[in-house]
Amino acid sequence: MTPDFHALGLSAPLAQGATAAGFGTPTPVQAAAIPAVLRGADLLASAQTGSGKTAAFALPLLQRLIDDPSQRQSNHARALVLVPTRELAVQVGGVVREVARHLTPRLRVVEAYGGVSINPQMQALRGGTDVLVATPGRLLDLADHNAVKLDAVQTLVLDEADRLLDLGFADELARVLALLPARRQNLFFSATFPPAVEALAASLLHDPVRVSVAESPIHTPDIAQRAIAVDTARRTELLRHLFADQGWTQALVFVATQHAAEHVAAKLRQRGLYATSFHGGLSQGARQQTLAEFKNGQWDMLITTDLAARGIDIAELPVVVNYDLPRSPVDYVHRIGRTGRAGQSGEAISLVTPNNAAHWRLIAQRQGLNLPLERVAGFEPTGVEVATAPARTEAQGNGGIKGKRPSKKDKLRAAAAQASKPGGSSA
Repeated sequence: MTPDFHALGLSAPLAQGATAAGFGTPTPVQAAAIPAVLRGADLLASAQTGSGKTAAFALPLLQRLIDDPSQRQSNHARALVLVPTRELAVQVGGVVREVARHLTPRLRVVEAYGGVSINPQMQALRGGTDVLVATPGRLLDLADHNAVKLDAVQTLVLDEADRLLDLGFADELARVLALLPARRQNLFFSATFPPAVEALAASLLHDPVRVSVAESPIHTPDIAQRAIAVDTARRTELLRHLFADQGWTQALVFVATQHAAEHVAAKLRQRGLYATSFHGGLSQGARQQTLAEFKNGQWDMLITTDLAARGIDIAELPVVVNYDLPRSPVDYVHRIGRTGRAGQSGEAISLVTPNNAAHWRLIAQRQGLNLPLERVAGFEPTGVEVATAPARTEAQGNGGIKGKRPSKKDKLRAAAAQASKPGGSSA
């Protein structure tokens, strides 16, 4: 029988906060992670998207803060949660604040991310904060302005750790690690742990508890996956046809680039659908407004880059469409994980063109998928499959799949080792 949150070691007010925030019975990752974090152990936790990873670190992190007699200091953070995107910072901060709502004394939670003015964030940090949820770039900006000091951080959480090690984050992460105290608790959470994350974990974590929650029939998302063959030039027409023919109420559509998001959204609007784009080129205010409008049902389709592939929770989203195929099987998992959440069913459709057919077979092989390549009447492809070389280039990395370059991994391992003092970090 699965224990409740109180039985896992959380105080009554915190367990009450978890219930009020909509967390009923602890999920497998929560049941395994919470006691380990409460003991002060370092943690390496892997579980599928939508499994409750945020609460798995937020709840015990808050418990350890309220049990600690030390008080927050001006301009200091007691706990740091690093996330890869602005949207995830807002979402994680909201969860932490919600489950802490019933605590006395109140804990302070601050979110820090780019795309908005830094001044309000600097002001929020003047009196110090108990939990700082931040993207690496904005965190370093705040540190450079002496708005926050990280030498008193007791717990570091890397949420979506694999994304944090994507190209562009490795150097920033190494700089952040150099600002942290050597003795601290480290919690790594992600749906996947590629070699670069394992290398960083080996250099930073001290005798970590490993939590790996395999999918089970009870907890596996109910997502019906399909692959449809179509010529590249007819994808937009097919998308419009499917929306009407399948009776979708909404769809989240993934494309490869910001330009494609704008272009496809414009073409769909010309064809009578309420479609809009969502990508990193928009201002933070525009992104928040667009996402809120989509969640409220004001848009039929949200055409997005991989910005929306992680950390964004859209209740009862019926379908995800890969208009452009993801670059890797890992990205495929995160994309389709936006549907079929919280016990709901969902559908994921990939549009397979002659240009990317070889890449689709590679993704399907890596994911263990055996999907028939469907053809929709009136949209049968007429193009001829291209040679495999272009498909490999589209997904280029290690072994034909996007991955971490060895030189990058070596640089990350060296930077992490330099940031860690002799003896490593500990609980």
